[in-house]
Amino acid sequence: MLKLSISFNRKVERFSMKRLDQVISQEGVSAELELVIKDILVACKDIAYKLGQGELAGILGATEDENIQGETQKMLDVISNDLLKDTLCSNAFVKGVGSEEEDYTIAGHADGKYLVTFDPLDGSSNIDVNLSVGTIFSILEAPEDSRTGDDQNIFLQPGRKQVAAGYVLYGPSTLLVMTTGKGVNLFTLDANVGEFVLTQEQLKITEDTAEFAINMSNQRFWEPEMKEYIDHCLQGEEGPLGKRYNMRWVASMVAEVHRILIRGGIFMYPYDSRDPSKAGKLRLMYEGNPMSMIVEQAGGLSSTGHQCIMDVEPQDIHDRVPVILGSKNEVKKVVAMYGDYITKS
Repeated sequence: MLKLSISFNRKVERFSMKRLDQVISQEGVSAELELVIKDILVACKDIAYKLGQGELAGILGATEDENIQGETQKMLDVISNDLLKDTLCSNAFVKGVGSEEEDYTIAGHADGKYLVTFDPLDGSSNIDVNLSVGTIFSILEAPEDSRTGDDQNIFLQPGRKQVAAGYVLYGPSTLLVMTTGKGVNLFTLDANVGEFVLTQEQLKITEDTAEFAINMSNQRFWEPEMKEYIDHCLQGEEGPLGKRYNMRWVASMVAEVHRILIRGGIFMYPYDSRDPSKAGKLRLMYEGNPMSMIVEQAGGLSSTGHQCIMDVEPQDIHDRVPVILGSKNEVKKVVAMYGDYITKS
């Protein structure tokens, strides 16, 4: 036990001087972008505190309202959204913000250089049962024109245009995973000093995996190629893929992607036929794009099944998209199946 304690203390000491601001400065991030990132994290620290208080803070349960997605809002959905929105709109470098919980984009400062989209509390159905949830964010450069941040058209840029993306996972510890286009780093919130401290550098997703995450209750609504891939996984060693797979499902994209970053895997929320008017379940601008940037920067792949997620041209701030992402070789297997069906059709 003493040996383990000494080893742990040495590891913490090795990273203790590398704070978030030092890391992103080394990556050549502008002072303006750094301030935007810091303000996002100020709000996330407040969210983490309120989550930690739970029922003691009176933040559990649902409201009587629905958001633009037609989903019943949890009390903490609203609180988290307001914290991020108010903090970012007061930042002089933010031209506008877009949120899962808002019908329209919201103007910040007319001369702002950046646009921020976010899912304030991903997986909020887990709150009342005390499971992991998270905040996802994406940062784009604002066009140099006279339009204001409440014009959603300035947000409609493909994911390749992102200058930074990240998520905060509120679990046993509060973790920040972020990229500015120079790899992916993991930071842990040190509650004693209120700072995010670097604890893992340059995360890499394993290229191969035997673990998949998907909501199996929707299986009957999937396209044939997704049904076939999952069927192959379930056949184990006797099937075409030749290995035994494990299945995981947390109902929080942040938690699912984080597991993939740490130990590999593939996460899928494919198109299904329950509502043919919707291209998918997850939102492109503040879920698909930021998570794809993180996964690709860590050596993984992301796809809709037909194209790279970050190449999709958005038409609306709340566009939906099918999502397949994770370990490179496993994503290739799924995409190859879609290719076979395209060829046959």
